[in-house]
Amino acid sequence: MMPDRVQILLILLRTLLFAPLVAVPLQAQQLFTDQIDLAATEVDRIYVKGLQYLSSTQTERGNWDDRPYGMEPGVVGLTMVSILAHGDDPNHGPYALTVSRALDFILSEQNPRTGYIGRTMYNHGFATLALAEAYGSVIDERIGPALELAINLILTSQSNNPKNAWRYSPESKDADTTVSGAQMVALFAARNAGLSVPQEAIEKGLEFFLTCQSTDGGFGYTSASGPNGPRTAIGCLVLALAKRKETAAFQSAFTFLKRSNKSSSYYHYFLYYGSQAFFHASPEDWNAWNRENITELKQAQNSNGSWDGQFGSTFSTSASLLSLALNYRFLPIYER
Repeated sequence: MMPDRVQILLILLRTLLFAPLVAVPLQAQQLFTDQIDLAATEVDRIYVKGLQYLSSTQTERGNWDDRPYGMEPGVVGLTMVSILAHGDDPNHGPYALTVSRALDFILSEQNPRTGYIGRTMYNHGFATLALAEAYGSVIDERIGPALELAINLILTSQSNNPKNAWRYSPESKDADTTVSGAQMVALFAARNAGLSVPQEAIEKGLEFFLTCQSTDGGFGYTSASGPNGPRTAIGCLVLALAKRKETAAFQSAFTFLKRSNKSSSYYHYFLYYGSQAFFHASPEDWNAWNRENITELKQAQNSNGSWDGQFGSTFSTSASLLSLALNYRFLPIYER
């Protein structure tokens, strides 16, 4: 882990580099946006409306009260990432208090001995991602040690798992692609943040994913049977982050993904992973997806800025925003 003084220097450098970009109107941020049919200001209007909803409905403890999901550190983590992804100053900007409260809540849910965050590895993976994205941008000396503990738990859980992957608890001896996807993305984000993540852990995680890929390219849950769009989007993203976009595994998975119906079950979960998968596939595929996604989300957004979904408004709103956040690309995990 990098020393705290190095972290602070990185924060100051990042602030100097990005402050001019944050200060100007979004129309000028062409570096961060591809060509889309809707004006960039309109995209930002949708996004800010969602952020204002999240900020106004947060509890003083740092979570959200739409039970049960808004109470969980994984959803709080994704919400925090959606705020960081907009590029506002997380320490002094308009959502600084929301970020600070969310961080406090995530850290309060971490076991100080084991590093485990929450009650499931879903929570742990998404909360760890949030810590990794906050590290280097949010000035808080607690983040580095907490992130290191969280990553160590992911690595230890994997090493004790016969499938070299993850499921619901750190002690699980079986694995599935949805929980494993959350851990893999967290590992990549931590590596981007400067932590040491063994390549062997990445390779073993990829091997598990490939055992769950069907002959038509899609990814199943615990095996290659029953592939669907959301799980295939996860598989595509994991392969892309591992720099495997040129492989037959990625190409066949993305072909399956393009044929998938995103309006089926787990819609907002699909948006979160699917948007990233299309972004990594190619500029052409991303532009087509992005135009359609913006139009659909604009139509579905409630007057208060939220989106409705099966896992509650906090998750649905955060996932919707994160599917739009690639128009900004402020986060390291959102780079091609």
